Amino acid sequence: MNQESNVASLKKNDQGETIKHEIKKYGRYWYWFAFGILLALIGAYVYLRYTPKIYSSSAKIKILNKTKGLELPSSAFVFNRSNINLENEIEILKSYRIIEKVVDTLNLTMAFYEEGNILTTEIAKFPFKLVKTLSNDSIKNVSSYKIRVEDTNFSISKGDSDRTIIIPDFNSYNVDHNLPFELQFENVSKISESIGKTYILKFVPVSSATRKLKGQLNITMLGKSSDLLKLKHTSQSKARSSAIINTVIKVFDDDGVKDRQKVSERTIDFIKLRFKLLTKELDSIEVGIKDFKKSNNFINIESDAELGLSQRTLSENQVFSIENQIVISGLLKESLRPESVDSELLPSNIGLDDANINGLITQYNDLVFERDKLITSAGQNNPTFTVLNDKISSVKSNIISSINSYQAQLKVTKQQLVGKNQKYASQVSSLPLKEKLLRSIERQQAIKQSLYLFLLQKKEEAAINLAVTEPSIKVVEYALSGGGPISPNPKNIYLMALVAGLLIPFGVIYSRNLLDTKIKGKEDVTSRVGNIPVLAELPRIKGQNLVFDNPTDRSVQSEAFRILSANVNYILPTTGSSDGKVIYCTSTIKGEGKTYVGINLSLALSSINKKVLLIGADLRNPQIHSYISQDKNLQGLSNYLHDESVEWKDIVVKGFEKHPNHEILLSGDIPPNPTQLLTNGRFETLLNEAKQQYDYIIIDTAPTILVTDTLLISKYADATIYLLRADHTEKNLLEFSKNLSDSGKIKNMAYVINDVGASRSYGYSYNYGYGYGYGSKND
Repeated sequence: MNQESNVASLKKNDQGETIKHEIKKYGRYWYWFAFGILLALIGAYVYLRYTPKIYSSSAKIKILNKTKGLELPSSAFVFNRSNINLENEIEILKSYRIIEKVVDTLNLTMAFYEEGNILTTEIAKFPFKLVKTLSNDSIKNVSSYKIRVEDTNFSISKGDSDRTIIIPDFNSYNVDHNLPFELQFENVSKISESIGKTYILKFVPVSSATRKLKGQLNITMLGKSSDLLKLKHTSQSKARSSAIINTVIKVFDDDGVKDRQKVSERTIDFIKLRFKLLTKELDSIEVGIKDFKKSNNFINIESDAELGLSQRTLSENQVFSIENQIVISGLLKESLRPESVDSELLPSNIGLDDANINGLITQYNDLVFERDKLITSAGQNNPTFTVLNDKISSVKSNIISSINSYQAQLKVTKQQLVGKNQKYASQVSSLPLKEKLLRSIERQQAIKQSLYLFLLQKKEEAAINLAVTEPSIKVVEYALSGGGPISPNPKNIYLMALVAGLLIPFGVIYSRNLLDTKIKGKEDVTSRVGNIPVLAELPRIKGQNLVFDNPTDRSVQSEAFRILSANVNYILPTTGSSDGKVIYCTSTIKGEGKTYVGINLSLALSSINKKVLLIGADLRNPQIHSYISQDKNLQGLSNYLHDESVEWKDIVVKGFEKHPNHEILLSGDIPPNPTQLLTNGRFETLLNEAKQQYDYIIIDTAPTILVTDTLLISKYADATIYLLRADHTEKNLLEFSKNLSDSGKIKNMAYVINDVGASRSYGYSYNYGYGYGYGSKND
């Protein structure tokens, strides 16, 4: 558990160190960040000062869901506005037709500007009266006029033309000119405020102004389930934006009202046309009914049916009565048979309707009564009896004759009544068919009359709708403008400037670091080489002057080499022997400062009273002689290795007067075969002998990646200082040096980073003592 806790603590510390390292890596460029912020803020101020201010105006409207036109039955035409599609309404609002009307209403083919020293600003209108004298449709191309207000007049020029028109007394109505506008100062008090100012009037075609306004107008829905739309317009003039939005709303509303009025107007026209057709059709139907009744000789089905039935019944009763009369008359006639001798009484009042016969029967019966009385009193031989019989016979004959005549009359009457009865029966039986035909005609008449009355009602409704048309929208908020400009927003601009002032230097530094393949300091090395130690980071100095000419020097560079000389002892093996230690100074490529570091390291060790021998073993490119002002061809190591008669002790030199314990064995002449010389055995002999006389033998060897000289003699070294140079050594070369150490080709290797800038040493420098030295007041 403790081990896991320690591991976690180490990881946390590593993260903290990484963050601290990153902060320091960028913090050392603080002056670039400060300069970037300052420059960005100045740029933001200039941008805000000379960028046109853009203001926003917005309004809210609600699309009303109202039924257009007539609410006719389902079988008729229906003009119905169903669910509102706000996307369609937005497209209508932004349609070219609506926007063009707005442009024409507000004269947006004219744009007004006030010219400044640097910035030209759009304004709602000029401080003087300006009346356009040409129609919008006649504007075909873009043109502009500069109007300068001088002490006593207007000075007007077209575009970049040098020709100037002078309008004296600020009134163009009194001057002949060919300008497409008239202008006049109505308010004299404003002249002094405008003197010296220049205004620009720009004419643009209707199509261009319409397309521009379409692009500037923004319409959005306030919510998915909302019927509200938000109209937004931005420009340099708050008044102009508000006027545009309010005009768009009015034009859109008027357009919707006109659409509804068109429906009402077309409905009225349609009804009027139908009225004419229905009137003709109704007239035709009424004439048809009249002709039908006239041709069929009836007025009303019910009354005609009742009359026909009553006439038929009466006729049948009359026939029945006549038949009774015929039967009764026949019976009476049978009782008066001519063969009958006796004259008996005849029945009277038996129901005969003939008064003549009834009178004759009464006369006959009276004669019969008189005869019968006479027989009783006078007998049958009485001449009166004979007279009475003759009279009776005569009356009887008259009765028979009357009956015959009456029966003939009855039969004729019966035939007439039977024919009339058949006629009445035929009329009654034809009534259903006539009723059906009449009902069909009346049904058509009723339908036409119903439609006529319905259309008459709808005509009145349409007339009312036309007179009182409801709006298509409800204005929730008319155009409102914010107090400050939406663009440029000072807070956002300064914030973006601050961020840009930080990000641009950061991006440049980051990109530079990302693209930079050179090492910068200790962290770049340790992150790639693992456990190979870094003995020191040597700060950068101007020039390559040796720092240890004076052993008591207290410069930063001197302290760095003293620390290096102390750290070297920690990597040297402890053998218990008093022999001197052999330290190689090598590098991967030339130019990394191995010779410079080797000389200063040897001087640093010499300054602490150690006997030091500096050997120039880079036989191919010797450089030590240049630091001590010696001849390049002076005898040295190559001469010793090549000529057995040469003793190395005889050719060592003193390079520094203030370092009596310091001696140098130069490289000597440049040989053609340095590899054979270094491996002939005399170099090992040299080192063995030098160990007996010196405490430290510092050897400047050749770069390892170029030649194999150093690798061939690396086995003789007690420690190898491998030089890296900041901003010079490639990071990918670290893998090469690491492999040399891991494979054992170089013994006991440690890195020294040379030429590290004070700001790039990642906290190493610290001025080496925090100001502690001979000049410090602190002990």
